[in-house]
Order: sequence, then C-alpha cells, then structure tokens
Amino acid sequence: MLSTALGALIGGAIDGADGDDSTMDGALAGAATAIVVRTLVPIAVTYAVGWGVLKGLEVAKDSVFGKRTGS
Repeated sequence: MLSTALGALIGGAIDGADGDDSTMDGALAGAATAIVVRTLVPIAVTYAVGWGVLKGLEVAKDSVFGKRTGS
C-alpha cells in the first residue's frame, strides 16, 4: 500500500513538473508502475536464484561424475 502511494506521489510530481495538465495521469502511471514492480521483482529474483541453484547442481554433478559427452 505504501509503495503504491509513494509511486503515485512520485509519478504525479514528475508529471506535474511540465505544468501542461493535471497530475492525475502521472499519479495513475506511478501507482501502476509500483504495483507491477512489486509483483515482478520477487518473481525475477526467485527465477534467478532457482537458475543459479540448478547451474550449481549441474556443475557439482559434472565434477563428481564427469562431464557427459553426446549420446
């Protein structure tokens, strides 16, 4: 909730800097960006950690059993 409000405030401030129109569309874009970032960052971190674990297991397996060459 706080990140969404903060995103709305920052987006509104950035949009209001040019002075052309209301800051509402910038606030909405900032809030939407905060929601997307709050959702996607944990997914990306989880994927990266999982990929690293799988690569580590592959390297460990190859060092124990030797690298497997084609079929």
